[in-house]
Amino acid sequence: MKKLLLPLLLLLVGTTFAQTSFDKDVEAVKDKVIEWRRDFHANPELGNREFKTADKIAKHLKSLGIEVQTGVAKTGVVGILKGDNPGKVIALRADIDALPVTERNDLAFKSEVKTTFLGAETGVMHACGHDTHTAILMGVAEVLAKNKDKINGTVKFIFQPSEEGPPPGEEGGAKLMVKEGVLENPKVDAIFGLHINSGTPVNTIRYKPGGTMAATERFVVNVKGKQTHGSQPWSGVDPIYISAKIIDGFQSIISRESKLTDEAAVITIGKISSGLRFNIIPESAEMIGTVRTLDPDMRTKIIRRMDEMARDIAKAYGGEATIDWQNMTVVTYNDLDLTAQMLPTLQKVGGTENIQLQKAVTGGEDFSFFQEKVPGFYFFLGGMTPGNAEAFPHHTPDFFIDESGFQLGVKALSQMSIDYLNGK
Repeated sequence: MKKLLLPLLLLLVGTTFAQTSFDKDVEAVKDKVIEWRRDFHANPELGNREFKTADKIAKHLKSLGIEVQTGVAKTGVVGILKGDNPGKVIALRADIDALPVTERNDLAFKSEVKTTFLGAETGVMHACGHDTHTAILMGVAEVLAKNKDKINGTVKFIFQPSEEGPPPGEEGGAKLMVKEGVLENPKVDAIFGLHINSGTPVNTIRYKPGGTMAATERFVVNVKGKQTHGSQPWSGVDPIYISAKIIDGFQSIISRESKLTDEAAVITIGKISSGLRFNIIPESAEMIGTVRTLDPDMRTKIIRRMDEMARDIAKAYGGEATIDWQNMTVVTYNDLDLTAQMLPTLQKVGGTENIQLQKAVTGGEDFSFFQEKVPGFYFFLGGMTPGNAEAFPHHTPDFFIDESGFQLGVKALSQMSIDYLNGK
């Protein structure tokens, strides 16, 4: 009996020691992750222009002895870490770009960066948390580099530019990364990603199997009227008035034609441009917006009805209207088997009560283009201070993230990588 118990005891001691060592490595990067995040936050860069961000990432990965590729999909960085033993290949992705938003937060590391975006002066801000994603993945890279002996296979770190969409006339984002072969050489078997969330309490993770985030379209409505003096509207065709009618019509597609009990859908106009003076009815108007859908059939119907409605409403008032479409993302779809496989890992690192099932959201993610090629799992990490009565949404000047939840993100992605590659 003693001969049987001794090996078992040694195995248990070894497992405990290994886990304790791993936890210490996670703890050791805590302050670094916060420091990196604050630096990225203070120095944000827009999509396809993340030069300094990419340089900082590449230098860190190289310092860890990780093989580094730069200039991937314009400004992306890819790191390849080979474990001590052969096995599968897991990819971990973080997006690195900021938004044309002027920050209002009173932080020591507040962004003061200014730029011109689409002809307008604006600030630049990490108003969606990509600075957090980047810093967390840099921390994960350090943890896993110290634990190569526990890795059966390869970890590919993908730092992706331009998740918010490339500048007009350019390619970018996950779609370009896939096109350039980021999931090959070595071929990726599965991919993980996370998104910080300002409305989810810190130390909480939320997930959903299957469809998780929406397919997104960018559209531009071009309305043509007839210019005339503002005092004589009967002498022309008012494209601004027609635009208002089109917007009203679009919303009826959602409220009266879409079966929202099946899935959510959204049509939003984000920008209207028309005219120069108070007393001139202009010749044309332009509206830019987005459509969000979680069901392919609903997507097809909504796009068709918007084309028909814009054309017919404009014609009814004497004008013309056309819509130009650009697909930005497909549905972010969490592979059912992969999600079930990794759920015990999340529960192990975060506590079962803190790993929560959620419904799909109408935000979009170009992480979905990776998931079209390989099984993927994408989850949400809490970034809201407990008890906070007002959590500002993403993409707003007041967007704020509590840094105390970063460690859970580092630990989750690190442990998920090891468990997946070790077949757990």
